[in-house]
Amino acid sequence: MNVFAVTILGSSSALPTSQRFPTAQVVRLNEQLFLIDCGEGTQIQLRRFGFKMGRINHIFISHLHGDHIYGLPGLISSLALYGKKGELHIYAHSDLPQMMAGMMKFMNDVTDLQVKYHPLNFRRSAIVFEDKRIRITSFPLKHRISCCGFLFQELPADLHLDKQALERYEIPVSQRNNIKNGADLLLPDGSVVPNRELTLPAKPPRTYAFCTDTIVRKEIVPLLEGTDLLYHEATFAANLSDLAGKTFHTTTVQAAGLASQARVKKLVIGHFSSRYKDVAPLVDEARVIFPETFAANDGDCFEL
Repeated sequence: MNVFAVTILGSSSALPTSQRFPTAQVVRLNEQLFLIDCGEGTQIQLRRFGFKMGRINHIFISHLHGDHIYGLPGLISSLALYGKKGELHIYAHSDLPQMMAGMMKFMNDVTDLQVKYHPLNFRRSAIVFEDKRIRITSFPLKHRISCCGFLFQELPADLHLDKQALERYEIPVSQRNNIKNGADLLLPDGSVVPNRELTLPAKPPRTYAFCTDTIVRKEIVPLLEGTDLLYHEATFAANLSDLAGKTFHTTTVQAAGLASQARVKKLVIGHFSSRYKDVAPLVDEARVIFPETFAANDGDCFEL
C-alpha cells in the first residue's frame, strides 16, 4: 500500500491549550517520516499517536518563533537517549545552530547522533531535499521574522506492467524494469511491441503544501496550483482581519480565498488562536468560500 499522509501533532498558535499543542506535523510517505516544525511537546505527541521517533531523519523548521522550535532540544535529547545513530538533518534559518549550541552542551551524549543543519532560502523557492520518491521545496512566506513554507511533491512512479501482456509475450524478468521505465519490447522475430501495449499508467503523484505563519501571499498561488492538500494557518476569524494584518497572520476567509485561487483539492486550516474554544465557526466561515475546508485537530490524519 502506497501511503502519503499528514498527521497533525499540534494545531494551536503561540499559546498551547489543554486540547491543542503548538505547531508540529508528521508527513508520512510509506515508511519514511518527515517532521515539520517542533513546538513544545512534539515528542509527547509523537508517542501518543504511535510514531517511532527513531525513524525521523529530516526536520523542517518554518521559522524560529518559540511555538515552532521549543520542542526541538527535548526531541534531540530523547533521540540520543534512545540510541539513535547516524545523521539527523534539520532544515531551518541559519541562526538555529547558534540558538541550539548552548543547550547541546548540556544534553546527554549525542556523539553517535550527528545533527546536520541546512540553511533555508527566504528569498525564493528552493529544493531542500529530494530522493527517488519525493521532492521537498521551501518557499518564502511573510511573517514578522523570516519564514518558509514547504511543498512535498511525490515523484512520478514507474509504469505498471500489464499482467495480460506479461503472459501474452512471456516477458523475461531481465526486461521488466526497462519496460516499467518506458522501454519497448523487442520480440525474437525482430518486431517491436510499443510500451503503451505493455504497461498501465501509474497513479498521479500527490502533493502537500504547508503554510504558517504568514499573511496571505498571492505570489505563491502558481506554486500551489492544483495541490492535493493545503495546510494554511487561519489564526483568526474574518472579523479580526486588522489584528491578523498587524501580527502577520491569516484569517479564515483569506486562507479559503487562497485555496480557491490555487484550485487546491482540500484545505486544512489550523494554528488557531487560543481565544477560540470551538473552531467549528471558523471552518464554516471558510467553507462559504472554499467548501472543501477542514479543521486541523491534534491527532487528525489526512491521507492523500
